[in-house]
Amino acid sequence: MNAKRTAGQSKIAVVTGAGSGIGRAVAVELLRAGWSVALAGRRTQPLEETAALVPEAASLAVRTDVSRPEDVAALFAAVRERFGRLDLLFNNAGTFGPGGVPVEDLSYDAWRHVVDTNLNGAFLCAQAAYRQMKEQDPRGGRIINNGSVSAHTPRPHSAAYTATKHALTGLTKSLSLDGRAYGIAVGQIDVGNAATDMTARMRTGALQANGEIAPEPVMDVADVARTVRHMAELPLEANVQFATVLATAMPYVGRG
Repeated sequence: MNAKRTAGQSKIAVVTGAGSGIGRAVAVELLRAGWSVALAGRRTQPLEETAALVPEAASLAVRTDVSRPEDVAALFAAVRERFGRLDLLFNNAGTFGPGGVPVEDLSYDAWRHVVDTNLNGAFLCAQAAYRQMKEQDPRGGRIINNGSVSAHTPRPHSAAYTATKHALTGLTKSLSLDGRAYGIAVGQIDVGNAATDMTARMRTGALQANGEIAPEPVMDVADVARTVRHMAELPLEANVQFATVLATAMPYVGRG
């Protein structure tokens, strides 16, 4: 493959988990900024709803389960067919898994589902993006992995989610190192308490490390999207290796 950028062509992004939450916010931010965006997710209708938020922009909705290698292969083939190249992968698709389940009660199937989505899915998408970026002309591109503050500080009863986010940090570092020779920049954004459906319970009460239930502050998900766009639009000679964006007053730094 020798996909060459044509004069005036917009930059091309793949956003996984683009049907809701952070993925939707980032996709909309990029579309409004003039990017062409392939929207990936397990259900087509939410992807089409995301695209409809910026109807004048160039988007492509591709139903994708990132834990399935054949789905990931089809996604990146569709991007090559439609856009010819790839400048950015925002590796965002993820799941917290069953909330509030103590580790001794966590089923293996639930553990595998979180690992397959958060870690294996991120690897499969990064591998496919890496292969395309390595061969295209001009060569290179950027991968941004969506980590979590859980990569640093876990919540109670979050063994599967926390383990995958720690592993994602290792994947980010390895991809960043291996991508140097090919102009592929790889970074990670760790997000804490962005206001999405996934964090709705934070505002009413979340389990704390001391066993108490307490409401937590949240931030506008648009602030996350703007940060991702900043990382994405840097020249490939510069890279935000790790960024942490969180609700200022959430219990994270220090003792809470």
